[in-house]
Amino acid sequence: MIVDDNALKHSLKSYFGYDTFLPMQEEIIRHTINGGDSMVLMPTGGGKSLCFQMSALQMDGMAVIVSPLISLMKDQVDGLRMNGIAAEALNSSNDEGYNRDIMERCLTGKVKLLYISPERLVNRTLSLIHAIKVSLFAIDEAPIASQAGGTIFVQNTHS
Repeated sequence: MIVDDNALKHSLKSYFGYDTFLPMQEEIIRHTINGGDSMVLMPTGGGKSLCFQMSALQMDGMAVIVSPLISLMKDQVDGLRMNGIAAEALNSSNDEGYNRDIMERCLTGKVKLLYISPERLVNRTLSLIHAIKVSLFAIDEAPIASQAGGTIFVQNTHS
């Protein structure tokens, strides 16, 4: 896929308020948009989340982000929504009626980024994942590398 420089810069500025990328972000985003998988290890505050968020905004379908931390999911979703991005979180802190509403919005294409806890992914939503067009999967804050500041693993579903 040809990555439109203007679209990247426009999304970076309009959704996130930045004029430039942090080191390695643009390369990771381009790699992901072009069908590559990535394992990204950056220090806290290094811009890991923006790598998969920006990639998802440039791709067709919905991104699924697996995160073990409900508080991190809430912060990410709240921030994305404030910036006009359709994001939701499926986890145990929601009541089941609200989780059903989120899944319905996913099925109708109204969610661009879906944050989900590992246990919910495994136990309750695999049928949802199979029913929608998923642009990428990201595993955010892998506990195995958390001492180094955090990782994301992005698997592109278009490769």
